[in-house]
Amino acid sequence: MAPSSRNLILANALTLTLALIFDWEASWLMWTYWVQSLVVGWYARKRMLALTRFSTEGFTSNGQRVPEDESGKRSTANFFAIHYGFFHLAYLVFLASQHRVDGWRDLLILLACGVSFVYSQRATYAAQHASDLRGKPNLGALMFTPYLRILPMHLAIIFGGGAAGGPALLIFFTALKTASDIGLDAIDRRMAAKSAEKSAVPTVVE
Repeated sequence: MAPSSRNLILANALTLTLALIFDWEASWLMWTYWVQSLVVGWYARKRMLALTRFSTEGFTSNGQRVPEDESGKRSTANFFAIHYGFFHLAYLVFLASQHRVDGWRDLLILLACGVSFVYSQRATYAAQHASDLRGKPNLGALMFTPYLRILPMHLAIIFGGGAAGGPALLIFFTALKTASDIGLDAIDRRMAAKSAEKSAVPTVVE
């Protein structure tokens, strides 16, 4: 098992343990998913800015292909940060009105979950960055991949979070989210590895 997958399992297991200990409603898991989404977005932007070589094939802005230079990289990373950030700001307003965080205990719980998510995502980023340096990843694909990572877990809890079920529902949603996390993490790492292999310079034997 890849270290990033193992860390994702541990992070989700911690979240589930806290949810069961403190008897959360399933809908309260949205707070922890929101925190994880911020972590995913942070590392996604960092990954884009850390690129040394990249492709923009099929990736356009205002009808023109995004340039494969520093300006294209930075404008893409900044656009992602604004769009992704606006989405999460709107989500925060919804959470604050529907699922208020009460007291220091809940804040500390969210902080603990956030730290575990940072730890797991850092391992994922390290593997991705190493592959990016060996290859020539597509900048557009890197920008859109984080949305594929976060949308399933949020849609599942939004549409099912109001249902009754107690611990069984918490376990179900956490298992569903963990499977989504691991699957998309594996896809992301495979994409990075294929990019590295495609761009590898063959060794010439004389």
